[in-house]
Amino acid sequence: MIRIGKISYWHVHADEYTQLALAHPDTELAAIWDELPERGQAKAAKYGVPYYASLDEMLARDDIDAVIVDAPTNLHHEVMLKAARAGKHIFTEKVIAPTRKEVEDIVGAVREAGVKFTVSLPRLYANYTQTIGRIVEEGTLGKLTLARVRLSHNGAIANWLPEHFYSKEQCGGGALIDLGCHPMYLVRSFLGMPESVIANFGYVTGREVEDNAVAVLRYSEGAIGIVEAGFVNSHSPFSIELHGTEGTLLFGFPEEVVKIRSNRGSGEWETLPLGEKQPDAFSQWVGHIRNDTEATDNVAAAVDLTKLMEASTRSVAEGRPIRIDELA
Repeated sequence: MIRIGKISYWHVHADEYTQLALAHPDTELAAIWDELPERGQAKAAKYGVPYYASLDEMLARDDIDAVIVDAPTNLHHEVMLKAARAGKHIFTEKVIAPTRKEVEDIVGAVREAGVKFTVSLPRLYANYTQTIGRIVEEGTLGKLTLARVRLSHNGAIANWLPEHFYSKEQCGGGALIDLGCHPMYLVRSFLGMPESVIANFGYVTGREVEDNAVAVLRYSEGAIGIVEAGFVNSHSPFSIELHGTEGTLLFGFPEEVVKIRSNRGSGEWETLPLGEKQPDAFSQWVGHIRNDTEATDNVAAAVDLTKLMEASTRSVAEGRPIRIDELA
């Protein structure tokens, strides 16, 4: 049995990951630490496990094998370095950290400690992503020229997001670095890493972080990627749009079905059946621990995600496109 220490309940999905740990036959929740003692104590009472006021004390326990990290993004570097150096396997919410330098520190510590590291990138493993990836790989759309992915909700106008999600210090940004992670890693999965990124942020509700965002990814061979995210839209469907020299693929306009029209097919619009989804990232993490394997593709995607987010944030701050090779 893999015994898990929970690091913070700051993130909105923290309880969901706790439920995954409780439901998986190979894992159990063993302890909780939170940077806010009152919140941590309440969660420990709810789940019937010890609360630790000291993270170092929790990580020193020999009977804790792994941790789930849902701490504020600005604490990820500190807590994950501590966890890796204590020999604990790590599962974390995206982003790993806001900057490439911090991510390299974390990945280096994980590699040195020999622990298993996996990042929650749920839409990467969804059935629609698997189906779309197969279509792209088969060349049905020809050479891809544009990928656009949009994900938005009304959290900032319906006021259901926690207030700390608007803290630039804790989050490193707003709608793009939170919700925009999903379209960002999907565009990266379809087109690869771009040459440069330019972004624009909107502040509809007047908070210190953006609640409306777009990033445009430019590729050396002419393709363009468009990432859209927002906290200020009531009925904006999650959507994927791919265009290529031989065809177009649409998903979520507004139905969550894959539609395709290609010169290499019938030439008419067709609806494709969705394939099988892959195991979720948490299950993959447990499998890597059990089988002594590595989440190579997952971690590579997560590292690239941080690079793209850092480039986007710098683009807005500096008012210019940021080349990926500029990142320190």
